[in-house]
Amino acid sequence: MNPIRRHEMIMEVMLNQKDVTVNELSDKLQVTGKTIREDLSKLEEQGLIVRVHGGAVLAQSDQFGILPSKNPLDKYSDEKTEIALRALAHIEEDDIIALDGGSTTLEIARRLDNMPLTVVTNDVYIISELVPKDNIRLVVPGGYRVRNMLAGPEAVSYVQKLNIEKAFLSATAVHIEHGLSIYTGDLIDFKQALVSTARKVFAACDHHKFGHTALRTFASLQEVDVLLTDSGLAPETVEQFRSAGVNIECG
Repeated sequence: MNPIRRHEMIMEVMLNQKDVTVNELSDKLQVTGKTIREDLSKLEEQGLIVRVHGGAVLAQSDQFGILPSKNPLDKYSDEKTEIALRALAHIEEDDIIALDGGSTTLEIARRLDNMPLTVVTNDVYIISELVPKDNIRLVVPGGYRVRNMLAGPEAVSYVQKLNIEKAFLSATAVHIEHGLSIYTGDLIDFKQALVSTARKVFAACDHHKFGHTALRTFASLQEVDVLLTDSGLAPETVEQFRSAGVNIECG
């Protein structure tokens, strides 16, 4: 098993359990404890986990694109609301939009008016939120379920055939060099399909995610038309991104 896949599996286990021991991971992945300890050290360097005696715990469980609970908006709710309102300013009647899976995009869905609109989404929480809004045409690409999201080649193939005007994407981390990244490979192809298909790409990420890098990059900053964040982002960081040619909206 290659290291990247092993890291993804470790993060999958930790999302379920929040903490894990070296012995547990060694048994599950069928590799030595030495290999697991090396993997954990690399994940800690990326800010994804924190090493503890005999194992590790998640560093920031709320920052992953896959939502670990049924109350995904409890943390940083003010920031998510600010970003959602910023996103709504870009959405008009009769638009065809895509809402990627994530807590901030879920807040966008919650605040959408019941207006003539087509929404493509792979997030079951967002689907549940939009079903009662009968003026919104809901399009679900299908695929297999990865917690709250649908993924797989069927979903990717379906999205690639659509005329999406605006895609709103989530990410685990935003980095000036490494772009938008997440920790699991299951969702890479779907996110990249949205990036390549949509006429305009928005990234909706709160300021806590800036300056970090997760395991897998799915889009460079040059592929993002507008980066939506909240007013908590440090002015020097805003200037750094704008100097790199990134269109960033933050207040």
